[in-house]
Amino acid sequence: MRSDIPCTAEKTALPFPFKWERRAVWCLLLLYALLSACGRGPQNNVQVAAFSGTVMGTDYHVTLLLPRPDFDHQAAAHAVENALNRIDHLMSTYKPDSEISRFNASRSTEPYTVSPDTAEVIRIALQVSEMSGGAFDITVGPLVRAWGFGPDPWKGPPSRDEIARILERVGWQRLKLNGQQLVKGHPELECDLSAIAKGYAVDQAAAALDELGVEHYLVEVGGEARTRGHNRNGGPWRIGIEAPLPGERKIQAVALLSGKAIASSGNYRNFHEADAKRLGHTINPKTGEPVQGGPDAVSVIHESCAWADALATALMAMPAEAAWQKAQEWNLAACVMTVNPQNQQVILRSTTAMENLLDPVFQPETGR
Repeated sequence: MRSDIPCTAEKTALPFPFKWERRAVWCLLLLYALLSACGRGPQNNVQVAAFSGTVMGTDYHVTLLLPRPDFDHQAAAHAVENALNRIDHLMSTYKPDSEISRFNASRSTEPYTVSPDTAEVIRIALQVSEMSGGAFDITVGPLVRAWGFGPDPWKGPPSRDEIARILERVGWQRLKLNGQQLVKGHPELECDLSAIAKGYAVDQAAAALDELGVEHYLVEVGGEARTRGHNRNGGPWRIGIEAPLPGERKIQAVALLSGKAIASSGNYRNFHEADAKRLGHTINPKTGEPVQGGPDAVSVIHESCAWADALATALMAMPAEAAWQKAQEWNLAACVMTVNPQNQQVILRSTTAMENLLDPVFQPETGR
């Protein structure tokens, strides 16, 4: 039997228009890979609904098993769309009237009240920042733009003086959260939630389906996905993990998920070249420069897509070996991928928890 599975792939850390974000310049589209699936055929009397759309500058796809014959799948489609648009309107830096844009535009260092959703996303972000020693930092937006990974065209590397000036207003420890109140430690500090907000949006779309009584679904937004229950064949949902090879669309591994989310981050599509170096969009918030010697891609599986999103980005911001060590130290279900520059061979290292969630018979050479 042949089955379609979505593929989780590189995301970028651009601002969050969602045109932006991880799928900005190059626009990551949903990949559907035709794989041979060994397992049971479609169960009798299973009714499936599928719908898709565009939000946050990328595509989303939802597949669900109808909980009853008279279930209104159009209501489910509207609920998902509303959940995704709500997060976009709160957290997009490309919308001047979004909540996070208004916060960024303010030069006040007095407490600024935000919505429960925004507060929760920032709470998770600050926790991951602390865990990672600052490798994950939602205040790096000005640096990301300075290196040409924002809406403006690439003009070459910024000067050391420019980087130094920007670093004066960057740093996760300059941002404080107390309940729903944010406080800036510098008047020009900004929050860029692109490395976590889309994962959170996936969680909210999933929650909308939960409220409608849907027990079996796959929600995917621009490569980030969350699952519940089983697919139409009665087995786990199959999610492809893309190989970090520029110019290619190849699945390196397949995750088998039920009740879990997956997010991936990588530097293999959205990058610049200068002085014979490849400069990825993942910025080191301590040096103000693109990370060198980091993984080519990371995938993380977690109960929460927001957490998976942030953790994958945190690992991408570390040297490859440090990322592998942290993935194990944090007991993550994660894979860290690097590419041998000599022969373009993908080296995939998976934690024990990740190995238990990967299809053991899938062969990347054949895509089966």
